[in-house]
Amino acid sequence: MFTMKYLHVICSLFAGSLHAFAPVAQVDPFSFLLQETDTIDSEDVIPVKLPMGDMFETRANLEAIATKANPSVAYWDPLKLADAEFWGQSNSATIGWIRHAEIKHGRVAMAAFVGYCVQSNFVFPWKETLAGAPHPEASLGPEAQWDAVPDLAKWQIIFLIGALEIYDECGGGTMPHYMRGRKPGQYPSFQVFRDNIHFVFDLYDPFG
Repeated sequence: MFTMKYLHVICSLFAGSLHAFAPVAQVDPFSFLLQETDTIDSEDVIPVKLPMGDMFETRANLEAIATKANPSVAYWDPLKLADAEFWGQSNSATIGWIRHAEIKHGRVAMAAFVGYCVQSNFVFPWKETLAGAPHPEASLGPEAQWDAVPDLAKWQIIFLIGALEIYDECGGGTMPHYMRGRKPGQYPSFQVFRDNIHFVFDLYDPFG
């Protein structure tokens, strides 16, 4: 019963995510209007409200964010990615993809670093498998710990990561795709999972 509910939730959400890569017109309707000021500040950026989302960004937005975040370096894009149009999408859609990927991968890297440090000194005290095998000892180090994990457990981890990626692409069934106006870095709520399966914290702002 649990498996069928889980698969139903994932499949129903995945069906609506494919529109994100559908071809769009080259004329970019998703942009911000900038007030006419001598300097660009994040407070000067006024988003255009659109049906699919309200976080469409342009290069001017990136320049404003970069300057405010680090005035010494400011905006730096040697590969000109902010001017690209990936997969025939608009420039704003491409910026949405780049921004979301940058934030997501940065979070993963930070979580991996913390996990590596913790795993080198501490492992869960409960059993790792239904057969009663304990977790690999901390003295082995993370690399040897991974090698000692049963193959089925490794596939469970890989499947969970894939499911989280699919859920992100689907926007949780309630949010626009990050190439269609979702706030960069915002992961969809697990409310549909809580309603149909069991309680779980959201990954994005779990405590509100």
